[in-house]
Amino acid sequence: MDLSSLQPAKGSIKSSKRIGRGSGSGKGGTSTRGHKGAQSRSGYSRKKGFEGGQMPLQRRIPKGGFKNFNRVEYASINLDVLQKIADTNNLTVINHETLVNSNLVSKRELFKILGRGILKVKLEVHAHGFSETAKKAIEEKGGSATIIEKH
Repeated sequence: MDLSSLQPAKGSIKSSKRIGRGSGSGKGGTSTRGHKGAQSRSGYSRKKGFEGGQMPLQRRIPKGGFKNFNRVEYASINLDVLQKIADTNNLTVINHETLVNSNLVSKRELFKILGRGILKVKLEVHAHGFSETAKKAIEEKGGSATIIEKH
């Protein structure tokens, strides 16, 4: 056997339809597109979700829920995270600037302190909001929880 005699198996390769090559091709005239209508024209493309005139799925299913556009989003930061920041940077005061520098919140982001974790040191914390458990935990250690005005 030599490489020049290799051929694909009989019937495994089909020649492609030569469409739009005149009546001699056997597919002449309308080029398999039928007569008239959008699909017979060049440049036709079906809209996304089009179901042949039937009411499309995205319109059959009802809208649901409610989106409150007055909602105020807060980034949440837990006490264990505050403790970690205080330990690594030797801090007694934690404010917005401190959290921005440690990449926990962005410059314009509001944040709220939540009560997960244990606080071991006295901290003065300035935040846009506090959960009751977080405020209680901070004040039990002799620290203070001050609410910053929302910008």
